[in-house]
Amino acid sequence: MTEAIDHPVTKRWPPRTPGAIQLYSFPTPNGVKASIMLEETGLAYDAHSVSILEDDQFAPEFLALNPNNKIPAIIDPDGPGGEPLPLFESGAILIYLAEKTGKLLPAEPRARYEVLQWLMFQMGGVGPFFGQMGFFVKFKGSEIEDPRPRERYVGESVRLMTVLDRRLEGRDWVCDAYSIADIAIAPWLRTVVTTYDAAGIVGWDGFRNLPAYLDRFLGREAVQRGLAQPPRN
Repeated sequence: MTEAIDHPVTKRWPPRTPGAIQLYSFPTPNGVKASIMLEETGLAYDAHSVSILEDDQFAPEFLALNPNNKIPAIIDPDGPGGEPLPLFESGAILIYLAEKTGKLLPAEPRARYEVLQWLMFQMGGVGPFFGQMGFFVKFKGSEIEDPRPRERYVGESVRLMTVLDRRLEGRDWVCDAYSIADIAIAPWLRTVVTTYDAAGIVGWDGFRNLPAYLDRFLGREAVQRGLAQPPRN
């Protein structure tokens, strides 16, 4: 039985659809993981914009949901046992939604752990290093004269992309089928090329498989819908 949501975050961002999953996010590479997954699974959801441009993530109401002040976060009013479940961390959200729906995460143990290892590859490597690279090549870090931080993060990002490029040789997706691993990884590749304008820096056109992989990902209708949620205000 779905229960009403009683949580401080709803005072700032009230639910619009009773019974729907409440998504608190912003269209960053981590943020769109949740919205894309919700679109892919067909679950009903309300998308609330937590603007990191306006420091909404530091609002007391949001901190009550995620004390680490990061997007995305969700509340599922129909969580385990029919009780509301608040959840943060994009990887945890992907796993939860996959298990809730039985989609995009194999049930067979070997295939399941293969997907999870590539999800963790993104969470522990791709996200942190790509994000730091973006800081040093595009944002405030580009003003730092010492070249070593930039070289470190660009170099490691290229190494991680090379690992992915090799993995994708002869494959359409990172694992045997489209999965939460792709939903975690591909938005970060898109950010390198678009937001960071770093295609030339990382040698994007020299990779054999990554450009076509990203095109396949972006060609999915659910991905396109998810990339637009929540709308930028």
